Amino acid sequence: MKLIILGAPGSGKGTSATYFREKYNLAHISTGDIFRANIKGGTPLGIEAKTYIDAGKLVPDSVTINMVADRLKEDDCKKGYILDGFPRTIAQAEALDEMLAKNGEAIDAVLSIVVADETIKGRVSGRRVCEKCGESYNVTFRPTKVEGVCDSCGGNVVQRDDDKPETVEARLKTYYANTQPLIDFYDKKGIIIEGDNNNDPAVCREQLEAGLKAKNLI
Repeated sequence: MKLIILGAPGSGKGTSATYFREKYNLAHISTGDIFRANIKGGTPLGIEAKTYIDAGKLVPDSVTINMVADRLKEDDCKKGYILDGFPRTIAQAEALDEMLAKNGEAIDAVLSIVVADETIKGRVSGRRVCEKCGESYNVTFRPTKVEGVCDSCGGNVVQRDDDKPETVEARLKTYYANTQPLIDFYDKKGIIIEGDNNNDPAVCREQLEAGLKAKNLI
């Protein structure tokens, strides 16, 4: 099962992706996690990516596409995967289609998380991320057991620069301008499945799983 999960920053798509990864034994491919690892390590890719991420902009396609292509070759992707944070543009989606077509493959479904902007703004300001493993928390909805300490690995949990209020508005504008058209792109292929995550994440997951069952994917 090859999936893509789409949603604006703060929509909860990362949490939903984790759920599907664990339940269906999928590789969770998050470009954000890969970028953060490079940023922490001070690699050339990390330095370049950070300038865009901190400004609420997209990392250039040339960097992102090559990174994803290499990641899909790893063994854990053979049983299936869920792409989180890629593709973000039509150009990236077309590049992904070309990559998969070379192996006679295609994306099976696109999970679209729907959340109102005002709800997103409230959530993002409370989000915290582990510097060590990338696990995501929220001071209101999913706080750590010990403040500032990751439940999973004991790493330091912080607010990312791109989650601060001054960058949220820019990130939403960037999302709608560049990524929202993907809904139309994949809708034409008939593979969009929507989940409403304005209130209850469990309801959102149920809607997404119902869609996957309707397509005989689970």
